[in-house]
Amino acid sequence: MTVPPSRPSAVRFGAAMLAVLVVLLVPAAPAWAHNSLKSATPARDATLPSAPTQVALEFMQRLDPAFTTVVLTDATRRKLATGDPVVTGAKSTVQVTDPLPNGTYTVAYRVVSVDGHPVQGSYPFTVADPASRAAPTADAGTSAATPPAAAVRTDGGTGAGVLVAGAVLPVLVVVAAGLLWRRRATRR
Repeated sequence: MTVPPSRPSAVRFGAAMLAVLVVLLVPAAPAWAHNSLKSATPARDATLPSAPTQVALEFMQRLDPAFTTVVLTDATRRKLATGDPVVTGAKSTVQVTDPLPNGTYTVAYRVVSVDGHPVQGSYPFTVADPASRAAPTADAGTSAATPPAAAVRTDGGTGAGVLVAGAVLPVLVVVAAGLLWRRRATRR
């Protein structure tokens, strides 16, 4: 008995489809994951007895200096003077150029992860130096058109690869099944 010539190509096609399914369904490797904040100084929600002179953020993956931004704002959402971010590997540091009076501050950051996706987030900290004066506070007259730095969203969503796989996978399965069915129907 001889095997029809189309049989090996159908087997190769089925193997290729299986390989595609395996690649799409395997969980994302760490290199595909979005970058995330590992540690920060001052820490999230920390109450400091004296004002910091720098803000240091360490991430899970290396940072691209060209796409690293760190902003410090006070309770009135006013951007405070800092030096440019200094990036060393996965760590970014900015110098606080003016002394910080007592009050609540927000550190907002935006970096680009290894997969090219921007990741941003923010967190507050408080300076409570007993020998220092109080910082300005937010009042009801602050413009609602200016978004607070604390409203910056942290990107912890599903990776684009998983979303694409979820949308493309059913289409690939239907196309493969249709081609196999059509091939079998043509042979009969």
